[in-house]
Amino acid sequence: MSDQTSVTVQRVIEAPVDHVFDVLSNPERHQRLDGSGFVRSVDHADRIQQVGQVFTMNMEGPHMGGEYQTDNHVTGYAKDKLLAWQTAPAGTEPPGWEWVWELESQGPDSTLVRHTYDWSKVTDKDLLEKIKFPLVTETQLEDTLAQLAAEAATD
Repeated sequence: MSDQTSVTVQRVIEAPVDHVFDVLSNPERHQRLDGSGFVRSVDHADRIQQVGQVFTMNMEGPHMGGEYQTDNHVTGYAKDKLLAWQTAPAGTEPPGWEWVWELESQGPDSTLVRHTYDWSKVTDKDLLEKIKFPLVTETQLEDTLAQLAAEAATD
């Protein structure tokens, strides 16, 4: 078992920071961004505007035996700078993995986006063995950033 507990990728996206943040803070757009292929649709979500919000996604993957839902608990929010949430099977408390988006303006028309998948807070040994982190690969995270770049360019 690896000692690695997170994966981080980054990319400069040719769009203003407020525009990139607008795309990321709208869960309705997450299926089009998802490089893992697990996200199917939004079940319930408002635009992310504060820590403590929860949005629910419809998902599918063999690691969960097919279709399932996740509740995503917003753990970090700073307009145009940071979005983060911990994911859990719907109706349960988050077991510790987190998705973190950090944005830095690189001028009026470009944004450095850093995307981190962090499972360092997962303490359940059975869960760690069952899910075999990282469930989402570095390549899939890079695909997510590519899809974010394409999505940001379409508006």
